[in-house]
Amino acid sequence: MFELLGIPPQALFGQLLLGLINGAFYAMLSLGLAVIFGLLNVINFTHGAQYMMGAFGAWMLLNYAGIPFWGALVLSPIIVAIIGMLIEKTLLKRLYHLDHLYGLLLTFGLALILEGLFRRQYGSSGLPYNNPLPGGTNLGFMFLPNYRAFVVVASLVVCIATWYVIERTKLGSYLRAATERPDLVQAFGIDVPRMITLTYGFGVGLAALAGVLAAPAYQVSPTMGSNLIIVVFAVVVIGGMGSIMGAIVTGFGLGVIEGLTKVFYPEASSTVIFVIMAIVLMVKPAGLFGTAK
Repeated sequence: MFELLGIPPQALFGQLLLGLINGAFYAMLSLGLAVIFGLLNVINFTHGAQYMMGAFGAWMLLNYAGIPFWGALVLSPIIVAIIGMLIEKTLLKRLYHLDHLYGLLLTFGLALILEGLFRRQYGSSGLPYNNPLPGGTNLGFMFLPNYRAFVVVASLVVCIATWYVIERTKLGSYLRAATERPDLVQAFGIDVPRMITLTYGFGVGLAALAGVLAAPAYQVSPTMGSNLIIVVFAVVVIGGMGSIMGAIVTGFGLGVIEGLTKVFYPEASSTVIFVIMAIVLMVKPAGLFGTAK
């Protein structure tokens, strides 16, 4: 079997697969952030906590209600999305006409509260979640676990479907119009406040869905969201704040770059995304797919 720069193919493709897995979570989380910021102009720092809540929702549904992974894959995002819509209705709607900083501070505080509540109840150590798709396929040059392949394919389907709905359908055009001219859209008989609430709930649901998918791949932990959210914000900035396609492409792309960096220069693997962010901001401040306003 060939080697690339002295790296065995098993190590190379293994890290490439890990990069794709991380990229899948980066893409889904940054997509949710892009939807919420692009359509609501809210910097949702609670996103990491909502990702964590999705994972804990799957764990609690299994351990307290006996509902397996496939049921939790539907139920947990819906439950977390409803909680998110309640937050939007009671708290966030009061901040839409204020500076972005107020929304960031509020959601940051909510993230700390939610993480603290789960840490107090379940501790800081991770809780295991059984793999719903054990086994894998031997490709000759690497072993491909079934569940990890499912995560990559499922996240691609969700991301592309979200992009299509927002960018290519009448519903998406209403959402974009409601962001720019809510008074005009309201004149056509569309309930703009309800649309905004449902949009926020959808973005939160994406984060929770990513959390459910992450539960079997990683341990379920109260800190799993806070450990990831800074990287996800960097992904959003690189792709362009509010850019749907930017969130998807940069999420997967940066996951792969991070994985390859672990092979060729492991010392830089934890900082490579932030180095890329700094370079992109110097060259194109609006992000790779963003537009200057």
